[in-house]
Amino acid sequence: MTKQLDLISPNQPPPLDDNYRPAILANRAFRAKCEKNGEALIIGLERSSGNFTRFETKVLPEDHPDAAQNLEYVERLVKFLLWQRGGFRLYIGGSQKIGEYIRQIYASAGARKFDHEFMGKKVYEKDFEVVICNVDEVPASHETGKLLGGYLQGARIGFDLGASDRKVSAVVDGEVIYSEEVVWEPRKHSDPAYHAKEIRKALETAASKMPRVDAIGGSSAGVYVENRPMVASLFRAIPEEDFGKIKNLFLDIRDEMGIPFEIINDGDVTALAGAMSLEDNGILGIAMGSSEAVGYVNTEGRIMGWLNELAFAPVDYSADAPVEEWSGDIGCGANYFSQQCVFRLAPAAGIEVPEGVTDAAKLKSVQEKLEAGHEGAKKIWQSMGIYLGYTLAHYADFYDLKHVLILGRCTSGSGGDLILEGAKQVLSSEFSELAERVNIQLPDEKSRRVGQSIAAASLPYLAE
Repeated sequence: MTKQLDLISPNQPPPLDDNYRPAILANRAFRAKCEKNGEALIIGLERSSGNFTRFETKVLPEDHPDAAQNLEYVERLVKFLLWQRGGFRLYIGGSQKIGEYIRQIYASAGARKFDHEFMGKKVYEKDFEVVICNVDEVPASHETGKLLGGYLQGARIGFDLGASDRKVSAVVDGEVIYSEEVVWEPRKHSDPAYHAKEIRKALETAASKMPRVDAIGGSSAGVYVENRPMVASLFRAIPEEDFGKIKNLFLDIRDEMGIPFEIINDGDVTALAGAMSLEDNGILGIAMGSSEAVGYVNTEGRIMGWLNELAFAPVDYSADAPVEEWSGDIGCGANYFSQQCVFRLAPAAGIEVPEGVTDAAKLKSVQEKLEAGHEGAKKIWQSMGIYLGYTLAHYADFYDLKHVLILGRCTSGSGGDLILEGAKQVLSSEFSELAERVNIQLPDEKSRRVGQSIAAASLPYLAE
């Protein structure tokens, strides 16, 4: 039986969530205990193409009265790192006992069997494993990253595959000369041929507007590894036995056309668009829509090839935190930074969410109450702002940040300002050093000057 971490009540509690216990406060309280005689522990994650990431921390010695807290502390770190950076092989360097616990939890029959299966067979097409070793046996970090984006020369196609429409643009030397949006319903089609036909049609339409095509770049929701969709909601209707036909679609198009081709997660393209507009790096983009979508451009202008699927990463350590419906874990980002959060908090705000309508219509009904001055609705978005403030401090333990862009349908109207205001208030009062060096903003004219299509089109590098 693990001993629960010391859960700290926030100084600025969300108005509608008394149970909230921010991950950052529990982690910092634990690390404070380790300052005097903590022992080194290194978490390593291996993913595709030999990429390897390390996270170094400290844990309590076995004879410490609170040593049992080591297990929960490391397990929550592992969970976060798996969904932030990805990996099919997990190294626990330093403590045999902690390593054995993590191996048991992240097994095919363990409490984190969802993560075991997802990170193994689904994403990296390998058996997931936990390697227990000494600190000095954890491999060195090897992060190649891709210096993607910002390449505007030539005739390019940029596309974005959404759940309700697909967008494509013809971009010549950074100028959009043609663009179109076509309504489609990919999640209702189980035949891979439908998806291939629609995507090819979009590319052919854009190509017909240019004398030549030098490169193609695209974005889409989902997990992409080396231009292959490993898990994507767009293709959820395709049976498992047919999914292989979609996995190689973009590679086939690249080979047929014989030109550079890159497709990555749409969150990363959003962060890239922000980096190009702001002419700076170290950007985390957080889209609050049907779920939480995140993208990151590091301080060197690189897209790291990390998953950045923070919808599944824990941010609230309360035992009463809401359950994330897909993974079965609790306290994960999807329930705090999306319309799911709005629906979760609505009853406490005295708001009845309409039944029998789309989620978009449900969100709109609550947003209309917010704009009409409903006090309960205001508290929903104030709560989201406080969640964001504490969570950005948590994210800063894993990302090197200079800018944070928040966007998505949950930030439209006055809701975005309330989220921004709450986050800034938490940071300035409790994490002043972070508040001074990180700029948090909604997309203004400057930060959205470069659209998603231009950013996507700029992904591939063209040799001079």
